[in-house]
Amino acid sequence: MKDSIARTTALLSTCAVLLTACGGGTQTGTNSAGNTANSTTTNTTATTSTSSVVPIGVAVAQTSNVALLGQEQVAGAKIAEKYFNDKGGINGTPIKLVFQDTSGDEAGAINAFQTLINKDKVIGIVGPTLSQQAFSADPVAERAKVPVIGPSNTAKNIPEIGDYIARVSAPVSIVAPNSVKAALKQNPNIKQVAVFYAQNDAFSKSETEIFQQTVKDQKLELVTVQKFQTSDTDFQSQATNAINLKPDLIIISGLAADGGNLVRQLRELGYTGSIVGGNGLNTSNILPVCKALCDGVLIAQAYSPEHPGAINATFRKAYVDQYKKEPPQFSAQAFAAVQVYVEALKAVDKKSKLSKLPLPQLRRELNKQILSGKYNTPLGEISFTPIGEVVQKDFYVAQIKLDQDKIQGRFTFLK
Repeated sequence: MKDSIARTTALLSTCAVLLTACGGGTQTGTNSAGNTANSTTTNTTATTSTSSVVPIGVAVAQTSNVALLGQEQVAGAKIAEKYFNDKGGINGTPIKLVFQDTSGDEAGAINAFQTLINKDKVIGIVGPTLSQQAFSADPVAERAKVPVIGPSNTAKNIPEIGDYIARVSAPVSIVAPNSVKAALKQNPNIKQVAVFYAQNDAFSKSETEIFQQTVKDQKLELVTVQKFQTSDTDFQSQATNAINLKPDLIIISGLAADGGNLVRQLRELGYTGSIVGGNGLNTSNILPVCKALCDGVLIAQAYSPEHPGAINATFRKAYVDQYKKEPPQFSAQAFAAVQVYVEALKAVDKKSKLSKLPLPQLRRELNKQILSGKYNTPLGEISFTPIGEVVQKDFYVAQIKLDQDKIQGRFTFLK
């Protein structure tokens, strides 16, 4: 169990104030890197005698080049909000997700966290989208002693940021090697490997280290390492340099927009070998970027829509009904993060009614309960180590398969 016994000052409001909100008056705010913490329209402190909610913050990227990932997280979180409120919320009290847009950089994440903590008075935060953002924004929550559950922060040392930081996203060191092994299973003749990574993104830098070590562990030859920026759109130079070395496998660590464009340009330049994408490409939103040229890309997964279990079946149906496609990993992880908060809050409420706990004490008790619980989520059963690392046993590898029309595509899970 993490040591989280220090007490915050009396400047914070009591939980009785925290749990009240005006009926229909609680707004979903947005916050970008250029906004101050006071520029949001969110209001969760007004009171009425007819309604009350438990506010949970969701700080993910709704704008910028990271929005392709953040929008999937918003979708999963909203499905969770409706599902758990339909089942009674927190022992009869509904939850209210308060969204703040982190955009795609550190400043946006910091501003979003500050707004959720200081203005919206949330009991905890789901977010941010990127590990790069987590290394900057999570310390803000740690200093305020506000629990954070990272839905997609898989870089090394995220839980070690502090006592109040946990994640439902399995670390890249566990997930990433599976896709390289799958590529070798499909083509045992792979010998030479080229690696690409976004040098301005903390997660991509962490992930490429794992990929490069996996290449060495598999006795393959690393012929080149090419760097790029997540904001890049032209990869002709790096792609040409790599193709000239005749790699059998190319591994890409980046985000959906840049990674999709890189895949497209590699294929346009004549590369016909295997491609492995990292977790940042783990979204069907790359399909509009590389279109038919996405076909065949391998990506390791921490979630499968086919995972057995009632909660996943319910989540999958809700997602398919609304979006007409299978749910992606980022949506499932966001759902799971909200679920952890709901089930932990129920446990805390049974011990001491939430409305009677001062906000600092509620956050402290909630953090303890999060780390001690077990949760049957769409990802399967998960729990946490004492430092907040997720414990998960089921992992997968998916391959992008285009339909016969070469327009529509989907992730097909390998056996």
